[in-house]
Amino acid sequence: MKKKSYNVAIAGATGVVGKEFLRILEERRFPVGELRLLASERSAGVKMEFRGKFYPVTLLEKESFEGVDIGLFSPGASVSAIHAPRAAKAGCVVVDNTSHFRMDPDVPLVVPEVNSGAIAKYKKKMIIANPNCSTIQMVVALKPIHDAFRIKRIVVSTYQSVSGAGKEAMEELSEQVRSLFNMKAAKAKVFPHTIAFNCLPQIDSFLDNGYTKEEMKMVDETKKIMGDASIKITATAVRVPVFIGHSESVNVETERPIFPDEVRAILKNAPGVKVLDDPKNKVYPMPVDAAERDETFVGRIRRDDTVPNGINMWIVADNLRKGAALNAVQIAELLVKDYL
Repeated sequence: MKKKSYNVAIAGATGVVGKEFLRILEERRFPVGELRLLASERSAGVKMEFRGKFYPVTLLEKESFEGVDIGLFSPGASVSAIHAPRAAKAGCVVVDNTSHFRMDPDVPLVVPEVNSGAIAKYKKKMIIANPNCSTIQMVVALKPIHDAFRIKRIVVSTYQSVSGAGKEAMEELSEQVRSLFNMKAAKAKVFPHTIAFNCLPQIDSFLDNGYTKEEMKMVDETKKIMGDASIKITATAVRVPVFIGHSESVNVETERPIFPDEVRAILKNAPGVKVLDDPKNKVYPMPVDAAERDETFVGRIRRDDTVPNGINMWIVADNLRKGAALNAVQIAELLVKDYL
């Protein structure tokens, strides 16, 4: 017999994604029974509102998940590494937003519009991984194209907002803008250089191959989610002085002949996608369009005439919603619908 409600725990509740979890659970009327808000000692005791009631944030610890059905995690990879298995052992299904479990072969990596069937594999470890924010929006737009034309190669350059690095990064951008307008030196703590009025071609640390971890996440995760290791992918990830909303310039080469009008027609009917593509009237996606929206926006769809079958496009989404919290809640919705 189906349960009418499910006990939910949010790990990392006071972070930007944790707050978005709460907001989206309320917006989408998720059947929450008991709600547990969990965080570090620094945030314990803070009260957060959900459905008109205030809940205290308690310390995330070993016993936090007894009696919990679903755990929405965004406390940082090192914390998830410890507490997600503990939650799973207590019978809680974890939807983890960190990078720790994404490439574990026994953990499904899920974007509901793309590979919802992979959720069925959650029972191996009782953990489902939420992909990287920039990967999510790209595969939402590219999976329908891959199904119709078979993608051979992807070249992506990202323009990622500071909220992807957390609330301290957002505060740093604000402080730097104020400092520079007042003719003061901008102090960089979260980022390696000033982010205000600047672009940083580094997200996460560099690897031996010259790529950053963020760039290789996009390569590896895309292949896993799309279920096709043969796709060739190269990425450049750039941090830009935008508060919310990641943008991506994406070039794809396909096996079958592909034309812009066909791509527009396919994407107009694709789940989770909204096409904004009327360049003559200056209509194309921008981060301000995507903020607080659930859709992945696609525009600037045009031929790449340097290869036989090539298309360029511009993809934008709210990285805190579809790129993180919304995707996780959508996974939880499918769990309660089909599995729990």
